[in-house]
Amino acid sequence: MVPNKSLDEHIVIHHLLYDAHVSRSSLFNARALKLTCQKVSQRVRFEGIGFLTKTLPQLGKCLDKALTGVIRMTAAEHGFETMPNSELPKFLGEFFIHIFQQDGTILLEPDAQCVEVIRQILYSFYKYEIPYSETQEQQVLNCFVEAEEDLTHSDANLAILRDALDESNRVRRRGKAYQDLYDSEQDLSTSNLTRVAREARKLLTELFSSFDGYDIIPRHGPGVVSTKERLSAKFLWTNVSHRITEVYPFDAYFCASTGHVCDSYDSFDTVTATDHSAQVLLVPKDSRGPRLISCEPVDFQWIQQGLSQAIYRLVEGHVLTKHNVFFTDQGPNQRGALLGSSTGRYATLDLKEASDRVSVDLVHLLFPENLTRFTDVARSVSTVMPSGQKLVLRKFAPMGSALCFPMMALSIWSLLTANTTDADTRESILVYGDDVIVPTAYAASAMAILEAFGLKINHAKSCTQGSFRESCGVDAFQGVNVTPVRFRTVWDESPRPDVYTSWIAYANQLYDKRRYSTYNYIVGCLEAVYGPIPDESMNISSCPHLRVSSARKDSFKRKTDKNLQKVLHRVRVEESSSVIQVIPGWNMLLRYFTEAARPISGRPDVNRIGTVGFKPTMPFAVSEYTRRHASILVWRWR
Repeated sequence: MVPNKSLDEHIVIHHLLYDAHVSRSSLFNARALKLTCQKVSQRVRFEGIGFLTKTLPQLGKCLDKALTGVIRMTAAEHGFETMPNSELPKFLGEFFIHIFQQDGTILLEPDAQCVEVIRQILYSFYKYEIPYSETQEQQVLNCFVEAEEDLTHSDANLAILRDALDESNRVRRRGKAYQDLYDSEQDLSTSNLTRVAREARKLLTELFSSFDGYDIIPRHGPGVVSTKERLSAKFLWTNVSHRITEVYPFDAYFCASTGHVCDSYDSFDTVTATDHSAQVLLVPKDSRGPRLISCEPVDFQWIQQGLSQAIYRLVEGHVLTKHNVFFTDQGPNQRGALLGSSTGRYATLDLKEASDRVSVDLVHLLFPENLTRFTDVARSVSTVMPSGQKLVLRKFAPMGSALCFPMMALSIWSLLTANTTDADTRESILVYGDDVIVPTAYAASAMAILEAFGLKINHAKSCTQGSFRESCGVDAFQGVNVTPVRFRTVWDESPRPDVYTSWIAYANQLYDKRRYSTYNYIVGCLEAVYGPIPDESMNISSCPHLRVSSARKDSFKRKTDKNLQKVLHRVRVEESSSVIQVIPGWNMLLRYFTEAARPISGRPDVNRIGTVGFKPTMPFAVSEYTRRHASILVWRWR
């Protein structure tokens, strides 16, 4: 165990290398370990932490692509010295030679365990949340604006397609003979796209045939809103867009009950009807740059959350989609990636900027009116950039809108399903957001049809060949899970709750992967800052704990709880500071109905929210709020 509070990132790599030496000493001997550790220290000294967060991951991306057989492994292009008469790097070359031939092409029987070892070292700090530059911020903003401009071209194509679809529908009504004549006169690509659009719309029309957009329970989301309301202020309505109230009356969807309406009727005149814009925010993501979020006005967020939950329930329970489209369970896609890497039968597709490329025109082309009449009033039509520029949105719902995820996933599913008539292919399509799994034989056609409708394939992360697949956080090679432990939270020598919980989790993941030296190093650094940390042998499940710890049980204060008839230990737990805010009673009841209760009866006739048909799902204090990013470490008996 180390005696100081400092955790050096390159020393973590040293310990990972030592663990590789212990597990594969016949391949990676003591001399190779020493030379590789020296090379890591040397390059970190000259290049800084960028060697760990940028240079190593670049080599990792080349490795992943080479595993698919699309390219050869070429180390020199990524700043690594190669072995004599070889394209493979000297760095970790002892492992690379068991995966690739000297010319960089993959072996007939590559070693999956060597792949796992290399990827752990190369990707450990890929997502490290170090500060990013203004240049990186501007690149993210430029991509957002460029995607918006690209939609101008794709929308023009969709307009042509929509006209062709309307004409085709008119011809179809005149009979099969007219339809055959019309099809023969059409351009082959236009005819095919028209067919796909018609079939996709038919699928979505069937899916939403019984959907009632009025039958929702709105609620606030967890994120910030562009109109700046926080905590209880979100329930004190000062503005509700006129676009919303044309479909969702204020008294039925923004009040707790008819009693609320009667008691507060005189104050409704003070509620304005301005159509506010969303607002673009840059939030921390990792060393590669920030993530862009377009946060919604509070009134739009309220309805969006209700609609999205209603769509989730419908899609995950409908016979058409319940085995193909997922919103709350990544398991099917993860298992599909492992199976695809083992058998080669399934390919994984990844879409680039998917949330920014589902346009309003695409949604109107595919989705039935009994859905879009509700989603249209719930989306923001513009957003404000950090520069103050107001951008009118062609995209239907950017990241930050509760409608982004369901509309994106269903657009992808409907197009892919409509593009094939093969039952086995249709049943094998899995969609979770922009993570897609399709049969490998269908992959090329799937990518082509998505791009034909304005979406953009991330070819660098799509795996259609070889034995490597990735989907929903699982990286798989030949049926083996080769997902590395990726460190995100930056180490801090001062006690911080996020550092404490995150690095305990990282250590436990490494222990499960038998990286015992790295585990012990991280645990030593944690204990130098936080003192003794409980482990699994103490049977304490309600606090962060290690797999194993060198700390003795008598290092913790203990007492016997006679009521529980068990020994309690005084340990650190993470708690969020509570804020008590009392607002008018009807508004507090509105929060109760939307956050702490669920409907147990049918749709009420007068008011969508307040009704006797509700029962609480958990103890809930309506005046108590949790302040975001305000967690603290406290001592508690557990």
